[in-house]
Amino acid sequence: MLGRLLGHSPGLWQRVAGPVFRPARAAGSKAKNAQDMALQTADPGKEAFRNDRRSTNFDKKLLVWSGRFKKEEDIPRHISSEVLDTSRNIARIKVCYIMIALTVLGCVTMIIMGKEESIAAKKDQTLLRVNAEKKAKWRAEVEKGQEAAVGKSQ
Repeated sequence: MLGRLLGHSPGLWQRVAGPVFRPARAAGSKAKNAQDMALQTADPGKEAFRNDRRSTNFDKKLLVWSGRFKKEEDIPRHISSEVLDTSRNIARIKVCYIMIALTVLGCVTMIIMGKEESIAAKKDQTLLRVNAEKKAKWRAEVEKGQEAAVGKSQ
């Protein structure tokens, strides 16, 4: 339409503005399409497993835990890398949620313990006072033991 307004043919507008609005595919994509066609004509069964890989035991556990399959027996022998990547991402997100929950639980625990310590501090039960009382008790026991030893020796 703009080409007609400017007095040019519509084909010229498509050749000039087309690449701007619709960028061309990557240079290697035409070669890749040619390779794909050659693979399909040469060996049609080989195309099915080109991007697939055999799943390991860990991959099977990951696929079950991410919810992709119900049981390990349901998992096929070969799985595409996209399915494995998706299940790994889901598992990674679940692990992050678990870590977030544990962090929040730890924070709440530390807050509760801090509150108990502040209550004990108000009652004048500080750590210094508790340690001083323990040391005084130990000294009294040692003195009693020494007096008993001196009394037996005489």
